[in-house]
Amino acid sequence: MGEITANLGLKIKELRERNKLTQFKLAEMINMEPSNLSKIERGIQMPKEETLESIIKVLDIDLKELFDFQNFMKHEDLLKKLIDILKKSNTQELRTYYKIINSIRDLNI
Repeated sequence: MGEITANLGLKIKELRERNKLTQFKLAEMINMEPSNLSKIERGIQMPKEETLESIIKVLDIDLKELFDFQNFMKHEDLLKKLIDILKKSNTQELRTYYKIINSIRDLNI
């Protein structure tokens, strides 16, 4: 599948996790098999229009948010950018980043 399908799947996963829903629970709420939702989230399958409408309703978002990929990066891309930032940082900056990340992790955000 194409880049839009992959980005859409990642976006759905991100929004699902933000709403603290498991894949199984979201699939149940939109009347879909969990295996099909998994295919959508992995970018293997493009969701049908009815499925998108159900996802939008359950996650309480609008269509625009679902397709807003501007500030959206894949896991690997985020890691690369973070590593680049860290490599260019001095010791004090690294300590600060470490404290921030640990604080956020402790909050379970």
